[in-house]
Amino acid sequence: MRRIGTVRRRGAAGDACVAELVDALGPDRVRAGGAARHLASSDASIFRGGAAGPVCFPTSTAEVRAIVRIAARHERPVVPRGAGSGLTGGAAPLGVPIVVSTTRMNAVLEVDLGDMVAWVQPGVINLDLTNQLADRGVHFAPDPSSQQVCTIGGNVANNSGGPHCLADGVTSAHVLAIEVVLSDGEVVMLGGLDAEPAGYDLRGAFVGSEGMFGIATRVAVRLTRNPPSVATMLLSFSEVHDAAATVGAVIADGMVPAAIEMMDQRCVEAVEAFVHAGYPTDAAAVLLIEVDGQPGGVEVQVDRVRSIAQRHRAAVRVAADDTERALLWKGRKSAFGAIARIKPDYYLHDTVVPRTALVEVLRSIYEIVDRHDLLVLNVFHAGDGNLHPILAYDAREPGADERVRSAGREIIEVSLAAGGVLSGEHGIGVEKRDFMALQFADDDLDHQARLRAAFDPHCRLNPGKVLPSPHSCADIAALSAATEEVWG
Repeated sequence: MRRIGTVRRRGAAGDACVAELVDALGPDRVRAGGAARHLASSDASIFRGGAAGPVCFPTSTAEVRAIVRIAARHERPVVPRGAGSGLTGGAAPLGVPIVVSTTRMNAVLEVDLGDMVAWVQPGVINLDLTNQLADRGVHFAPDPSSQQVCTIGGNVANNSGGPHCLADGVTSAHVLAIEVVLSDGEVVMLGGLDAEPAGYDLRGAFVGSEGMFGIATRVAVRLTRNPPSVATMLLSFSEVHDAAATVGAVIADGMVPAAIEMMDQRCVEAVEAFVHAGYPTDAAAVLLIEVDGQPGGVEVQVDRVRSIAQRHRAAVRVAADDTERALLWKGRKSAFGAIARIKPDYYLHDTVVPRTALVEVLRSIYEIVDRHDLLVLNVFHAGDGNLHPILAYDAREPGADERVRSAGREIIEVSLAAGGVLSGEHGIGVEKRDFMALQFADDDLDHQARLRAAFDPHCRLNPGKVLPSPHSCADIAALSAATEEVWG
């Protein structure tokens, strides 16, 4: 049998498919060997049941179209993949699919400051885009904690948020149009640059669809002007209740800060040991509150926040300059990295609860975690009730995985019982797929399945994600028939 790229052994069908992929992209951009497939078989979640087929690295819409058409001819599923930084198994390939990595589609194609729009390829790193725009006085507003590695395509797939989504909104508020390759290879444009594009909001339907509706190849993102003045405040509390009450009081006062982030004492201790940002390790909780706008307005907001915080027995510190401000934010965004100093593994949840339920739900989370003999560190977007409890553990310990998953389910149940929802910004993927019935009725899930089928009637794109059986079209049955022998 002839060798193609790094391929050594395959079934006849797999060999023919890979040969066509190589003809379309070249041997240097198709990886069918074990190492590449292994690296593409998981993402940043704890899910480890994925298995990738050949990994393709297109550089253009035409090449993505060619891959999808080849996959359709050979009746193989396709999974789009960006940086693989997702936390719910959304990029973990099921059914041994062809993986379309967008990492080489990483060009900023056009910047129009008149219309405040940039056209980018999906593999552009979130922070790289903002850094490229820094000297023009604008930025891309969504800022996930993973923004140093996550891609714009991944942001679109999961409708990602970040600390500053409180005032600026999540990704859907910053995407105007998306060029998409559908499962049959057709190229369509969803949305547009008009203020009110005609017809159904297919752009809105696509954002957050986790790669099941199509593969984004170009994205028109809305740019946001850098504020003329910014103030970042660190509020320290001796009681978690006071921190949560302050969040509600700030919003009730009519303010919508750029960000309101909360960390509990365990998280503060871990972050401070890791980053040395100057966080008070004796505080039961801290809030990081940022306000921006015109200088005079910022001063007024700082005074209002300080007054509210002091009524709730908080110590208040305002960052003296941009260096101190950047250090405070470095601490917040290094929380996940800091966990590695405590335990080798972590399971990060992403539920949303009403702000009024924050204290009650946090109390329940601590109780759940203690009962399962785990460690939890809480860091989250307090302004919109988007919780991110981090369950730190050692997967090598007998029964650890089971305890983590049991605790995770209970956290979801508590959040939903408080009037919350399954996910704020991390998506559903595999990890939360089977919890969808806890939030949605059968009719709701059926309608979601119909929408998915309207985009991808053969369920060929990212199968096995989001929708639980029996609402998952025919993809689950197809996956059960897929075997490694297809590719060797």
